Amino acid sequence: MSTYRTVVVGTDGSESSLRAVRRAGALAGACGAWLVIVCAYLPPRADEREVRRAQDVLGEDAYQVVGSAPAEDTVRHAAEEALAAGAGEVEQMAVVGSPVETLLDVVARARADLLVVGNRGLNSLKGRLMGSVPADVTRRSAVDVLVVHTTG
Repeated sequence: MSTYRTVVVGTDGSESSLRAVRRAGALAGACGAWLVIVCAYLPPRADEREVRRAQDVLGEDAYQVVGSAPAEDTVRHAAEEALAAGAGEVEQMAVVGSPVETLLDVVARARADLLVVGNRGLNSLKGRLMGSVPADVTRRSAVDVLVVHTTG
């Protein structure tokens, strides 16, 4: 069995997602893999109704990064966490789009062989009924997905 060469991890800046980032950093470091840290965000002029709709459906599991500056700050901080956890080569990406579509697109473009996400949303009723980022990427990914236990 070969080791992973490129690992992609998603973050929204929450402590839960940073736990996944640290695990991905440690794994990438152990494998000598390139780590790509991704934060999907809404543009600043996103329709306020769109943001509220996501929050109403997903509650605290809603992706809420709005604007490129907060997204850039999020991936910069996540990169520091990943490097401290043992990652070697790290790339930071802030991308306009929905979390699931963005992660799957980055995995394809980077030719990644592992996607790492936290489990936030998997155990909630809303997550089971409406879908969640970890559930949706696990179902749709063409590469291995590591779901890190980041919530109680």
